[in-house]
Amino acid sequence: MTATRTPRALPFVLAAAIAGISVSGPLARLSGAAPLAIAAWRLTLALTIIGIIVAVTGAWREWRALARRDLAVAALAGAMLALHFWSWIASLEYTTVAASVVLVNLHPVVIVAGSALVLGERPTARQLAGLAIAMGGAALVGYGDTTPGRIAPDALRGDLLAVVGALTVGVYYTAGRALRQRLSLWAYVALVYGACLACVLTLAAVTRVPLWPQPAREWPIFAGIAIGPMLLGHTGFNWSLRYVPAYVVSLAILAEPVGATVLAWLHPAIAETPGHWTLGGGAVILAGLVLGTVDWSRSEPRAADAE
Repeated sequence: MTATRTPRALPFVLAAAIAGISVSGPLARLSGAAPLAIAAWRLTLALTIIGIIVAVTGAWREWRALARRDLAVAALAGAMLALHFWSWIASLEYTTVAASVVLVNLHPVVIVAGSALVLGERPTARQLAGLAIAMGGAALVGYGDTTPGRIAPDALRGDLLAVVGALTVGVYYTAGRALRQRLSLWAYVALVYGACLACVLTLAAVTRVPLWPQPAREWPIFAGIAIGPMLLGHTGFNWSLRYVPAYVVSLAILAEPVGATVLAWLHPAIAETPGHWTLGGGAVILAGLVLGTVDWSRSEPRAADAE
């Protein structure tokens, strides 16, 4: 494998991924299915498409070169993604879409620490400053959700679940950054999403969550979550992990709360009007995002062969 420069398409891929993942919260809120059922079907539908791509391109052959340690990392990443899906989707039952998506995006703290300790990727001073500002914005939104008059009556439980989702997805992206260097995009996502689905199905069996049958109204929601957040969002971020450190991708994801909040506000079936704390915190998050990602091109290229 030879190093290449950061692709010019990187900012556009990240922007598309942010747009895709921003619909996840509103769609999950519209669903009446159990969190594990939503996770299971989004993964199943996405993996159906990914499986065809892997079979046609022959990307599955890359798995032959993986060591046991690589497979263990893939299993860990899949398990963390499964726990992320469960905890974050469950949080939407108790707190607002705005608070949930903001708190689940606290994962840069985990990723920065993990990338520095495990991968040796230390953030620049500018990226650390952007991280601190963005985290401050997240704290403002979370604080506003705990004040009297909030929309959700049992917000604390939902907030805690969202924080669990942040911790687990932080481990997921950090582990994925290491494995992504040795696998092309489709070989990587097929392996990790497959491990994630296995974990979700196991959790559903243990907790006796019914996956089938589902009402007809749920299938468009499942398909939307599979195409937008899963294929466009998570897969776009996983593509980016080959070219930039995990904390850069993590900072980019901090734009999700803004998009999700706007969608939840505009959708008539949700109609969650963001409060002053949410709007102010969202503005601070965007400021941190701009500051922390302005020097993308200065990240050391770690890309392997072109895909």
